[in-house]
Amino acid sequence: MSTRYPFPELNTLPEDIRTRILEVQEKAGFIPNVFLAFARRPAEWRAFFAYHDALMLKEEGSLTKGEREMIVTTTSAANQCLYCVVAHGAILRIYEKKPLVADQVAVNYRKADISARQRAMLDFAMKVCQRSHEIDDADFATLHAHGFDDEDIWDIAAITAFFGLSNRMASFAGMLPNPEFYLMGRTPK
Repeated sequence: MSTRYPFPELNTLPEDIRTRILEVQEKAGFIPNVFLAFARRPAEWRAFFAYHDALMLKEEGSLTKGEREMIVTTTSAANQCLYCVVAHGAILRIYEKKPLVADQVAVNYRKADISARQRAMLDFAMKVCQRSHEIDDADFATLHAHGFDDEDIWDIAAITAFFGLSNRMASFAGMLPNPEFYLMGRTPK
């Protein structure tokens, strides 16, 4: 539970938000804390999750769901966001079917068991995360050489930037990861 802002009661939330949260609970078996933490401000909750879904659930482009989660886990580690590293690391392990990958990219993606294409993707994401003012045409050329098009590059940057916001909100609010996330994707079912 959040240490700074109490979560609202589920039965006090607007119907659309409560319905979405219950759908997530049905699928995951628990309610991820981020859904309740942001629900204290319904308009912001709706905007946050609309943009989240537009970035993370889209079908277009060459980024896989696992690669999207890899970007989140890696850049969230750079931003020292415990909630997002643990929660999105769990999802990354499940999508990639690799129980070690989340820990590897969170600690040092350059030594992780990932492809050269994914390493180039994360190099760019980290540059957006830490030094976006230094992005230049050479960064695009490198990504193009690995098969990313300009829309994929936009996705990498947008995911990085969006989760920069999420990381900062989770950290300042004292949002902690649900205990369920720690074990997800680590051992076969």
